[in-house]
Amino acid sequence: MVGDDDVRKSPTSGVTRASAERGQRRQRLSAREVTLGVLFCVPALAGLGTFVIFPLFQAVFLSTRGTDINGNPSRSVGTENFAALFTPEFGTVLLQTLLFTVFVVVVGLLLPLALAVPISQRLPGMRVFRTLFTLPFAYSASAASVVWLLMLDPSMSPVNWALRLFGVAAPGWTTESPWPLVTVAWATVWVVAGFNLLVLSAGLAGVDQEVLEAARIDGATGFRNFFGVVLPMISPSVFFVVVTTTLTALQALGQVQVMTDGGPNGSTTTLVFAIYHNAFEYGNNDYGLASAQGLVLLIIGIVLAAIQFGVIERRVHYR
Repeated sequence: MVGDDDVRKSPTSGVTRASAERGQRRQRLSAREVTLGVLFCVPALAGLGTFVIFPLFQAVFLSTRGTDINGNPSRSVGTENFAALFTPEFGTVLLQTLLFTVFVVVVGLLLPLALAVPISQRLPGMRVFRTLFTLPFAYSASAASVVWLLMLDPSMSPVNWALRLFGVAAPGWTTESPWPLVTVAWATVWVVAGFNLLVLSAGLAGVDQEVLEAARIDGATGFRNFFGVVLPMISPSVFFVVVTTTLTALQALGQVQVMTDGGPNGSTTTLVFAIYHNAFEYGNNDYGLASAQGLVLLIIGIVLAAIQFGVIERRVHYR
């Protein structure tokens, strides 16, 4: 038999006693901890309920209602608003949204990545170039749209002047298809490129130089070194840029409204602009149809997020 002295001297018994004391202390403070936890969560839950949950349920409700001339819900229409989306016109809107998003994401990633590599080098004057390239990040979408409207204005466009030097006739950037959609997408790229450049530059700055040196010794140089060593090491930054740029492209509204107002002939009407047009523009007040389109946008966002986090993230190398 083991005596009391042996139990007191046993390290295991000491650990058991300490665990029991911590458990009792936890039980005594549990009510206070729960109360404090709830109080700390109230502001976040209030914001979530006010700006996310309530608008979502309101959108679902409005999508099943017709609206009067003032936009007030009038009667239940069931799924008529969703049935109205099965038209060639709405299919065109979805296609234009897809093309717009792909252009913004691809160019908004590749252009800053191409700039981040030389800018990350420790050479004289690189800080000035880094500041100049990231400056558009401070612009709003509306301000950037005005800048590019001036840059492409036929009477004073420096872009058109540069094209004429090479004997190229400048197209109607906002009037001749397919250039309007490309023009609006490029203005969006110009806005997001500054932020993306900062993120990618930070990722490149964190690359372990010893790993790069070892790769050079093994013969990995040039593109092989970049795609085989550098790109996997900055893949978390690349993935973050892809996700945030996708969200920005899907939510783009100001540049479409300012530069083309969805024209010409609806060639730059994206899904978000269609929602805005049906709900608010020209006194349409068709909140039912706009809410149905908003739910479609929500589903598209969820699907894209599932693809990005379920497929693309598996190729991300976290250190």
